[in-house]
Amino acid sequence: MLRDHIDLDGSYLVVERNVPAPGDLAIVERKGLGHPDTLADHLAESLSRAYGRYTRREFGVVLHHNFDKLSLLGGSCEVRYGAGRMVDPVRVLVNGRVARSCGGVSIPVDDLIAGEVRGFFADRIPELDGHVSIEMNVTSNPSPGAVLTGQGSTDRGRWFAPRSIDDLRERRQLLANDTSLGTGWAPENRVERFVRTLTDHFSSPDGFRASHPWCGSDVKVMAHGVDRELDVVLAVPQKCEQVTSRAEYLENKDAVLAECRRIAERSLPEVEARFHLNARDLPERDELYLTYTGSSIESGDEGVVGRGNRVNGLITPLRPMNVEGVSGKNPVYHVGKLYNVAADRIAQRLFEATGAPAEVHLVSATGQRLDRPWRIVVRLAEGGDELANDKLRALLLETLDTFPLLTDEIISGDGPATA
Repeated sequence: MLRDHIDLDGSYLVVERNVPAPGDLAIVERKGLGHPDTLADHLAESLSRAYGRYTRREFGVVLHHNFDKLSLLGGSCEVRYGAGRMVDPVRVLVNGRVARSCGGVSIPVDDLIAGEVRGFFADRIPELDGHVSIEMNVTSNPSPGAVLTGQGSTDRGRWFAPRSIDDLRERRQLLANDTSLGTGWAPENRVERFVRTLTDHFSSPDGFRASHPWCGSDVKVMAHGVDRELDVVLAVPQKCEQVTSRAEYLENKDAVLAECRRIAERSLPEVEARFHLNARDLPERDELYLTYTGSSIESGDEGVVGRGNRVNGLITPLRPMNVEGVSGKNPVYHVGKLYNVAADRIAQRLFEATGAPAEVHLVSATGQRLDRPWRIVVRLAEGGDELANDKLRALLLETLDTFPLLTDEIISGDGPATA
């Protein structure tokens, strides 16, 4: 491998070239729209965007907030062939910090959160029909470092209680809020693309579910591919009100498996694909993946931000990954969000520019310039060595210099903070 060390306008950049390209071996997971972890991720991001839009409209800026520790606790329900009902509600633990006022003007934080939570579940899992309990644990406490000296309040102590928008440090300069990292890579291989396609086909309301109302959204796909063989374990729930018997449930399973084979023949014609559906079913005991709402959140399962899909929508242990929970983080300065989105974009652009696989790692140091990461590592497979350092520098800076625009994109709902 060849390695260059470059000063990128204050960032220390390491470029490795001729890195071995990823092989055919793949392990890939994707969680669908109704999976509790996906629900937690998407709800946390919805809260961040709603709060950001509100404060920008009222004050002209996105005030400090984070909802990235949100959790969902499953309720309980009764399931029968042809019928079901909720017994205990799903509990939403809204953990986080927000500014509840700015310049003496109050922000209706609790009402904003409650409205967003109820609207989210009404759209995503309408069968809950109000069986949602919201528990607020939202403070305005400052971060560590506000040392009291008797000389008045500190700047840090006003982060979540600004006297005016002039108290917001990021209006003077965008600085990293944490020491963390973002990771990105490109391109996806054929197994990764297939897992994304399969999960979305069964999970999305405009896919398989549109013509099969018994199909639930809590879909999960796990795939292992090597050479020309592919084994897939998938969970696809059914809704009990639409399934009147065990025999009907088993017929529906056959329909799902037939659809899997159809998609595999179209997407991976050269691969021998085997599918294992709802592997925990015991039909003779009527222990089946039969649900009332189409999601296991109805019955004891939990969802936690950061345990689901990465920013690119996949969970890929044989690829570079990090454990940051992106959803719900402030899109203005939280490196755990912005660096993951930026790293993913840079890797995609490097692949488009070179045709070679690329990895990108952005590492922050808290308090340093947000748009100039403390360390940057770029790894290019064979073929990427043709990209000259000056062109690489320009590509990196072009993305890093767009952080304010990236914030706008995320708040508007167009950014890829949750995939």
